[in-house]
Amino acid sequence: MAKITKDMTIGEILQVDPHMANLLMSGGMFCVGCPASQGESLEEAAMVHGIDPELLLVRLNTFLESGEAAE
Repeated sequence: MAKITKDMTIGEILQVDPHMANLLMSGGMFCVGCPASQGESLEEAAMVHGIDPELLLVRLNTFLESGEAAE
């Protein structure tokens, strides 16, 4: 199973599971669709939006582990 890391880009995270876009946006990261965000690391994007990158990382990996992720 894939695991999300802080140094993965938003684009890489969405390649793991496109449904994570909803999770990112619900956490306040509304720039997911912006082309520039695709090259930002999760940590960089979280910091720009004032979001705790560690908390976001836990949420994303919990989502993957829950089995709700796209197969």
